Order: sequence, then C-alpha cells, then structure tokens
Amino acid sequence: MNESAASETFNQITSAGGVAFAHGCDVTKPDDVSAIFRKLYQRERVHILVNNAGISHIGTVESTTPEDFDRIVQVNVKGFYNCMHSIVGHMKQSGGGVILNLASIAGSSGLPDRFAYSMSKGAVIAMTYSVARDYLAYKIRCNCVSPARVHTPFVDAYLQKNYPGREKEMFDKLAHSQPIGRMAESTEVAALALFLCSEEAAFITGVDYPLDGGFCNLRG
Repeated sequence: MNESAASETFNQITSAGGVAFAHGCDVTKPDDVSAIFRKLYQRERVHILVNNAGISHIGTVESTTPEDFDRIVQVNVKGFYNCMHSIVGHMKQSGGGVILNLASIAGSSGLPDRFAYSMSKGAVIAMTYSVARDYLAYKIRCNCVSPARVHTPFVDAYLQKNYPGREKEMFDKLAHSQPIGRMAESTEVAALALFLCSEEAAFITGVDYPLDGGFCNLRG
C-alpha cells in the first residue's frame, strides 16, 4: 500500500548491487493479489513468499467493534490467505518453495487489550501449521516468526497517535516488557527470516519461532 516506502527499499537493494521490483498491492483484494502474482510469474519462478502486511488494534472483546474486528481479519488473516492461495499452485508446479508468515507473540500469549490483534496472529500461526502439513509432498516449507516488540517507525507512529505527550514513558515501558530489556531491531527479524528462507533451513517446516527477548519463557 505504501509505494513510496517500497520504492525506498527498491533503491536500497539496487544501490547494493541487487535486483528488485516494487509493486503496489492491496492484499485484502484477491483480484489485486492474483494480478500482481501473475505479473511476477511471467518474469520468473517465485520460490519465496514472505507475508508481512499487518495492522494493530487496541481493545478487549467488549470495546472491539464489528468494524474493527472485520478490518483486522481482512488484513491480518485474509491478506495472508490471499497471498498463500495465489502462490501455492505456482510453487507446486515449479518444484517447491518457502512461505514465511510474520505472526506475533500475541498469537500464543495472553496480552492485555489486544483481543482482535491476538486473534489474527493466532490464526496466522494455525494457518502456518496447516499449510506446512498439507504441502510436505510438494517440497513447500512453511514457517512463521513471532516477534515481541520490534522498534520500527510503526511503533513510533503508534505511540504518537495513542499516547501523545507520553511517548517516551510508553516506549520505555514497552521496551522493558521484554526480559532482555529492549525491543528487537528490524535487522534481527530480517536475519531470522533470511535463515528460514534459505537452503540452510531446508529441514525446518511447520515451526513458529518466537523472537521475543525472553518474553514467553523468562517473565517473572
């Protein structure tokens, strides 16, 4: 959706000597996803899909409106489904591939005021297991990464919107909710994603990897 950010990433890749193409796409629209994927297939085989589109939401089951709930489902669940649905047939026909879904510790841990978001990330984890099991025979691996807090521009904008005037206080609180005492860096998530999509991880499928600074096992 953010074509300017995609162009920035494109420039980073090409300036480092890589080859890249940027395409705008609304993952909530199956026809848009199919059209973009067909365009990619005409260029070359696609053997890696990283599902990373997502939006957040604050609220309990009582405060989450039907509209809020539907919006989260459309992006965080159906968006992942639309992309996997569009690519699995191509991967089957071309000898296999790797699907990596970005979930969250919210999908497997009870976090306060994250009802809809946690629901969506739990669905991502479940879809990951299902796809991994169904496509073993086609050499398609499917895993997911579940980060805890990651410091990105998204976090800064989120704090500015929801906690005006308290950004630093809330940033420190969120950072120290990980036992390791800080948020993850985006490069740390990328490093794990790169490994899981590489041939070095050829024996790994159907796994949810917490990247959590000790959140799941070391709290308390």
